[in-house]
Amino acid sequence: MQIFINTYGTYLHVKDDMFEIKVREDKKQPFKVNHIAAHKVTSFIVSKGAALTTDAIALALKHNIDIVLVENNGHPMGRFWHSKLGSTTKIRKQQLVASLNQTGVYWIKEWLSQKLENQADYLNDLKKHRKNLHVYLDEKSAAILGFRKKIKEADGADINQLAESFRGWEGSAGRHYFEALATCIPDAYSFKGRSFRPAQDEFNALLNYAYGILYSRVERALMLAGLDPFVGFMHRDDYNSKSLVYDFIEPYRIYAERFVFKSFSSKKMNKSYFEVFEGGVSLNPDGKAFFVPEYLEYLDSDKIKYKGRLQTRLNATQLEAHRFANTLIEKL
Repeated sequence: MQIFINTYGTYLHVKDDMFEIKVREDKKQPFKVNHIAAHKVTSFIVSKGAALTTDAIALALKHNIDIVLVENNGHPMGRFWHSKLGSTTKIRKQQLVASLNQTGVYWIKEWLSQKLENQADYLNDLKKHRKNLHVYLDEKSAAILGFRKKIKEADGADINQLAESFRGWEGSAGRHYFEALATCIPDAYSFKGRSFRPAQDEFNALLNYAYGILYSRVERALMLAGLDPFVGFMHRDDYNSKSLVYDFIEPYRIYAERFVFKSFSSKKMNKSYFEVFEGGVSLNPDGKAFFVPEYLEYLDSDKIKYKGRLQTRLNATQLEAHRFANTLIEKL
């Protein structure tokens, strides 16, 4: 169970070796108190304005529960994590070696190719109820697959030789993809391409928030597999940049994109869930309260077919993180 704490003034502490959460949505109302056994929790996602005790942190570390601190837009700022490594240090050593040779090239090609294939597949799915857009969506899908072909056929001794080309092809494919989504979404929520922080429209505000949750989950999957989230292959190794998270997440962005688009196309989201401020748009507390439980259900509980078996989306992601880590040390 993942628990989101995003109500201002919420208090997390320990009572009788259980987590106790006190929350009060209105100062005039008494606190609501919930008790949760540690073995039922996988992580806490905590927004600004909440308080937690060192006892709560210690209990979380004892049970391998990570506590993630997030900004108001859902983007993770940091986390409490056990000081022990998730697995053998051999994995991290080989991860660093791979970042400098053709192993890194191979994996970036795999992840980006899958990302673009996912995009083309989704546009094909959107044709089902949009007969008037069949030709347009076919053209966009073909353009995306053209860039995927360039990525698959690229060759180089290390990622530095190919990174700029990869970024250019990925970016061009993304422009086709989001232009298509903007055309298919209800007119009230149409948007002009991607916008990040701050988002310029409701679609991007919700997508950024959904990505933020996914970043946190992917980072956790990598750490549990014994990988270093800061040692990536293609994304730049800027100060404090979790570059492997941004590399590895590429095939899984489709989870957020499909869910967010469906939230608008099915008219579940409405403008009352957003607030406009100078320079942008953000999801408000009511919007988060509505969106997060359904999104977590989609990630944590709904099943997809993975290698012939039914798995939740995040279980499949975790298994892929372990598979990737194991390939790094298979030849040792």
